[in-house]
Amino acid sequence: MNTAPSAPHGEPLADGPPKGAHGTPKPVVLAAVLAVVQLVVLIAFAWPAARMSPHDVPVVVAGGGPVSTALRKQLVQAEPGAFDISTRADEAAAREALLDRDAYAAVVVDGSRVKVLVATAASAAVSSAFGQVAAELGKKTGTAVPVEDVKPAPAKDSHGAAFASSVLPVVLTGIIGGLLFALRLSGRGARLLGVTFFACFAGLATTALVHGWIGALNGSYVMEAAVVALMVMAISGAVAGLGSALGHPGLALGALTILLVGNPFSGVASAPEMLPGPWGAIGQALPPGAGASLLRSVTFFDGAGAAKPLTVLLVWALGGLTLLAVSGRGKAERKVPALATA
Repeated sequence: MNTAPSAPHGEPLADGPPKGAHGTPKPVVLAAVLAVVQLVVLIAFAWPAARMSPHDVPVVVAGGGPVSTALRKQLVQAEPGAFDISTRADEAAAREALLDRDAYAAVVVDGSRVKVLVATAASAAVSSAFGQVAAELGKKTGTAVPVEDVKPAPAKDSHGAAFASSVLPVVLTGIIGGLLFALRLSGRGARLLGVTFFACFAGLATTALVHGWIGALNGSYVMEAAVVALMVMAISGAVAGLGSALGHPGLALGALTILLVGNPFSGVASAPEMLPGPWGAIGQALPPGAGASLLRSVTFFDGAGAAKPLTVLLVWALGGLTLLAVSGRGKAERKVPALATA
């Protein structure tokens, strides 16, 4: 008599690994899917860094005369398409352009003397690039070209690395918060309260850490906390709102868009104009890029250039809260049920 081996409860043991719809073992299918996901994540994060270079970076040439004209031509010919060059009458106007966030750097010509102005608080990457421009100009003229930082980064974060590194945790926790509010809370009121209080708590706590202990911010604590809170509300509200409206596909859409598009194309580690193609502009239309730009404006530049990123964050935050308010019950809630608690 033939007897097949059985499992502890009497069921026959499976003959080999479980099969997929077309006979392929499920572990192989799952492994292949994960490998593809890994490639997508790698491309999203590594490709912008690998292709980083100036693309119409706003810079200023100040002063008149043949030296100024020659400098403009030299900048254009050295890297075609790298710089969007505008002119100012003198050094004072060039400084104002940098402090108003109309430009990242300036080359000032005063007679036969040349000076380079940078603003490291706006972009350490662009400032470093123009340090090299000054060195090249010095070689060609035979005279050292001084570089002045009109708006340096804080002393504890002189290269802006801590500022840039602080954005990703805010993005990740904002996404996680949105997922949890959609999955674990039922009802419009509970989800709205969760997003609102999370934004407030995160703004106060995160800013206290980054401003006080890490030292990457040196502006008004209250204003910085408000910006971080708005950024968190925009991210968590959008994810939770899309989840309430569309169910699990909405959660995936919101989380992946912000993480795989918004974060790597935020330009926070360099500048939006240092990213390839239109991706820098796309990144500024999403909460991570807009939040980082708004925080730079508020903490380093007295609010200069804040209007556009503030508008972007408000649109995302209000859009997410609106979806939560109108989609908190009925069909959407059945698609994203609250998880049972122990």
